[in-house]
Amino acid sequence: MMTVPASASLSEALELACAALRVAAAADPAGQPAAVQGRCLQLAEQAAAIGTAAQARILAAFTAGQGYTADAQYGAVPWLMFRTGVTKGAARGHVGWARRAAAHPEVTAALAEGTVLSESMARTICRWTGRLPEDCRDSADAILVAAARAGAREEDLAALAAEIYARSLPPDDGPQDRFADRSVRLETTFEGAGVIAGELTPECAALVGAVLEALGAPAGAGDLRTHDQRYHDALQEAMRRLAASGLLPERAGQPVKALVHVSLAELRAMDADTVLEEEWITAVRGRWAAARAAAAAGGSDGGAWLDGDAARGVSCDAMLVPVVTGEVDPGAVEDLVRLCVTLGGHHGPGGCAGHGEPDDPAGQGHGGPGEAGDRGQAGDPAGRDRSGHGCCAGAAPLTAHAREMLERQIISRAVDLVSGPGGLASFLRRQQLGARLAG
Repeated sequence: MMTVPASASLSEALELACAALRVAAAADPAGQPAAVQGRCLQLAEQAAAIGTAAQARILAAFTAGQGYTADAQYGAVPWLMFRTGVTKGAARGHVGWARRAAAHPEVTAALAEGTVLSESMARTICRWTGRLPEDCRDSADAILVAAARAGAREEDLAALAAEIYARSLPPDDGPQDRFADRSVRLETTFEGAGVIAGELTPECAALVGAVLEALGAPAGAGDLRTHDQRYHDALQEAMRRLAASGLLPERAGQPVKALVHVSLAELRAMDADTVLEEEWITAVRGRWAAARAAAAAGGSDGGAWLDGDAARGVSCDAMLVPVVTGEVDPGAVEDLVRLCVTLGGHHGPGGCAGHGEPDDPAGQGHGGPGEAGDRGQAGDPAGRDRSGHGCCAGAAPLTAHAREMLERQIISRAVDLVSGPGGLASFLRRQQLGARLAG
């Protein structure tokens, strides 16, 4: 049996306790008699209770002194997550016990003994007496702890707590916190999974139980789901039916909607993407030609890009169109630039994109024959410009077929870079997704 010296510091005592628990964890219990195994389980529960009380008191002092600020943390929860590696839910549980230690010293002291209250029973007593008026709380804790010390079981303590609560209710002569007995918390965990925890009023518990029983019945002899799994599916089915019933309140004048996020890459990877993409490219080439023909007329289509407050103001009464978005692919940008340069190098008789004048940074340089500073002067068979370059001498005119192929490649790369209303993403969404997502 390990003994802790009276002169040992707090950290030394905990280190010795951890060393003893490591020995117990490394031992093989399979060879021990059932009586020994049972005794070990009792001792393990006592160790957990004592550890909870010690941790609660230490964390309460640590929080009161804002010890977490030394590690540039803003509270005890993030500090515990950062320094001890626990999850957010566990960190909140530890902080909850630190608060209980301050509000229920009698229960915490009994928990620290290890033989009076288990951690779960102590937490339950704190929940019961936490609903009482503050001036009755310590007395109620003392009564319940004394009953537990005398051997009272959970159902006995529950009956005693209910009687104390009924006797301690204040007269109804003023506003009270009528919502202190209810809470539900939904936390999202790994890959969108969720954890629900909370306390339900008797009325809410009765309604939830009735719904889960009705929708969670076994589906037949082949239903291998456990009771908890059936209740999970029952809850999901109840929420699905409620959302589809039209009974949920509207928000900002609109019914509740689900935002379905679809990446452009997923749409392009679906079965019919190649044929549909070719169809869209053909349509875009036609619109592109029409836009080039009408460019001389100038003017815009009446649309404007807005953000911030201006966008929020306009969108209040506007019809909103879903837009499937993708991320910029730097490789696609490089391909697009290279293809544009290739296209620009085939101006044929009209000129060359290879050299521009000092005031022509775009490199659009040379115009038609005979113009100042362009492809060549009249009678210059070498086709040299005034700077002596002969780059355009061998440039072949771009055939209609070659231009079409380059245009198709440029459009194909462009869809990797950007999409929008009426673009490829929207086209694929309408063609490949179901009716509810294609609208």
